[in-house]
Amino acid sequence: MEEKPKILITNDDGIHAAGLRALVQVLVATNQYEVYVSAPDSERSAVGHGILWQASNHATRVEIEGATAYGVQGTPADCASLGVSKALFPGLVPDLVISGINIGANCGYHVVYSGTVAGAREAFLQGFPSLALSYDWVAGKSDVQDFKKGAEACLPLINSVLAESRNKEYPKASFLNINLPTDVNRHKGYKLTKQGKCLINIGWKQITSSIQDGKSAMEITSVAGEELLSSFTPSQIPLTFKREVIGPAKPEEVDTDYGALQQGYISVTPLAALSPASVADQDYYEDWIQRVAESQASSSL
Repeated sequence: MEEKPKILITNDDGIHAAGLRALVQVLVATNQYEVYVSAPDSERSAVGHGILWQASNHATRVEIEGATAYGVQGTPADCASLGVSKALFPGLVPDLVISGINIGANCGYHVVYSGTVAGAREAFLQGFPSLALSYDWVAGKSDVQDFKKGAEACLPLINSVLAESRNKEYPKASFLNINLPTDVNRHKGYKLTKQGKCLINIGWKQITSSIQDGKSAMEITSVAGEELLSSFTPSQIPLTFKREVIGPAKPEEVDTDYGALQQGYISVTPLAALSPASVADQDYYEDWIQRVAESQASSSL
């Protein structure tokens, strides 16, 4: 009997996140894969490709039905690296590493900040086929069940990558960044895209208020904080700032990741470590994604 493909899952929202749990649930329900999870023990969003260098990295067993799972103290890149190392899962050589499903899209320049993309990138750097999966969550429109629908929509892509890898036809010079549209239940299909330049306009807001009578009027919720501030003169009191979204990303052409996503497509973007995929890989993916779509269409008849 042929062994089931082994899939390692990671993310940046944490091991208890709804997107990761939905992805694991859908994969396990197919009974086609062995599923392993090495994911942060708490949220590590927007940490990019940071890693723990000198500090120890603790891993704790977590119960997830149908999978062997650990919550890891480190970053998404740490989790992916530890997961494929054979140190956490002795003897495991994953056939595929998937990072996600992230709460929020990861398009354009945002892939630089994304811990989700970093998890897939780290697996790629270690020589494993990998995918980053993100869902364009919109408050008031999205529902937690959309993660399951998104995972199911990606199964043809996952199965094809596994088959192509087994046949040694899958490119080794890139990995895939996949973004699911908000209305994933009525998506328009897969669209091969290039990385765009979108960037949500994020600024900074000072959240301290004015200094009056030599005292700070900023909101302090702890006695320790009050004591700390009392040791400063008015001119020395630290300023406190918080990021805020000023405006959405600018519209882009439909051949970019963000543009296709906004048009309702499942955006599939090949990435290399630090740059877009090579021209040769682009040519391969053009043919590959067409075959996946045709196969999916015929199986639904």
